[in-house]
Amino acid sequence: MLWTLDEAAAAAKGEKRQSNDRTEISAVIHDSRDVPAGSLFIALKGPNHDAHKFVGEVLDKGAGAAMVSRVWWQETGAENFPDGNFIIVDDTLEGLVNLAASARGRSIARVIGITGSVGKTSTKEFLSTILSDQGKCHANKKSFNNHWGVPLTLANLPKDADFAVIEMGINHVGEMGALARMVAPDIALITNIEPAHIGNFKSIEEIAHAKSEIFSAMEDGIEKGGIAVVNADNPYAAIMEKAAEDYGAGRIVTFGESSGADSRLRDCTLLSDGSRVSVKILGEKYKYHLPVPGKHFVLNSLPILLIVKLLGCDMEKAIQSLEQITPVEGRGNHIPVFLGDSDIPVTVIDESYNASPISMQAALRVLEMSAPAAEGRRIAVLGDMLELGAEGARLHIELVNPVLKAKTDLVFACGPLMEALYNIVPPAWQGGYAEDSKTLAQLLTAVIRPGDVILVKGSLGSRMAYVVQALQDMHVPGRCGGSGNDDSEKTCETEKACEHAV
Repeated sequence: MLWTLDEAAAAAKGEKRQSNDRTEISAVIHDSRDVPAGSLFIALKGPNHDAHKFVGEVLDKGAGAAMVSRVWWQETGAENFPDGNFIIVDDTLEGLVNLAASARGRSIARVIGITGSVGKTSTKEFLSTILSDQGKCHANKKSFNNHWGVPLTLANLPKDADFAVIEMGINHVGEMGALARMVAPDIALITNIEPAHIGNFKSIEEIAHAKSEIFSAMEDGIEKGGIAVVNADNPYAAIMEKAAEDYGAGRIVTFGESSGADSRLRDCTLLSDGSRVSVKILGEKYKYHLPVPGKHFVLNSLPILLIVKLLGCDMEKAIQSLEQITPVEGRGNHIPVFLGDSDIPVTVIDESYNASPISMQAALRVLEMSAPAAEGRRIAVLGDMLELGAEGARLHIELVNPVLKAKTDLVFACGPLMEALYNIVPPAWQGGYAEDSKTLAQLLTAVIRPGDVILVKGSLGSRMAYVVQALQDMHVPGRCGGSGNDDSEKTCETEKACEHAV
């Protein structure tokens, strides 16, 4: 039980209307498609959609109650839902925020807030995975990191959680302060400051100041004033550290390759399937193998282990957990796709969830390290990087050198911004251009062959996940290139054993 109906109504500052004896709330949800039994459905209303129209459907699916607006309640009337339990509020988002504040206030968890221009979700996922092996840990689902995702995450925070890892994302000035007040982190991390969403800000310096508001509502659970964690290598580190001081952080610690960093990268060997890493954290040396490729993941591991150590957790156990992590979907996971009767897979590097100039360069470095098999090629499939404002065309064109350095054999591109890059790529490397990802997928799937390594990356709005799915749809179910001798058919033992089967 997460809440009782009475507790949730009081926390949301709403009016309870109870028609049955289902008083235990198991979860707080906003999506009418996924309804756990006994959950509380928040009928959020946005500029384009109003979830109130799904209230009846959600109650029929087994939700225990619905939080609805007073206007909707007055217009609809209780007689339409004679067996439903309701929490009536003036505004459902405000009610959710109030519920979140109550959950944070009653929590005993040590709370870690994470923001940054890139790497937030992967850092959140890896840290929460490690902390789940140290105690009971709660974290955002997917990338629920905005003005409704953060309170939804907090509203689901169990009373007895030992840790909470809360990702916080913004794309406009002034948003972080409100999120920080909700989360009230004991430890707050800024992964980096880069020109992501620069189209909504006056400058990168403004992004640095906006992100630094995560330090404005620090708790005293671990260190008086809280602990601020800053990227020492970032050009805007001084802005972040000054903000942490001005907001009253009790302690400021740093990570990176810089000699004075509290969590410092001493050495790393980058491999196609991961990295061997040596670090020094608060005076102690550690070595580990990171099973995801790319130096950006190596650098992400530095604040993760620093935070684990600041929490007083078992470092040996944490490193064992770190060595077992897997990439987050759409953020660097490698997917083998077997075509026809070939034993040589196509390797799809799925970076389809999001993109910025710095993350695009990091992904291209991973492509460079990934060796094609047999007659395979390195193929970059790139969609627009969005919210870059007036600098968009220039930032896309500047990717040409990273593309060339990655030893790319073919470039496929979609979107008006990425067309600027595609047009300056040598003609022999131009695989195909389309205005949208659906058309691009058709061009790509017509020419791929066994052994290809295919990087797919673009901003979420570019819908590059469609390309990844089109490639996965080509996979022959049951074929995973299993062990067996040369004469054996390399198939899965069962269809279910093949996680790649479509």
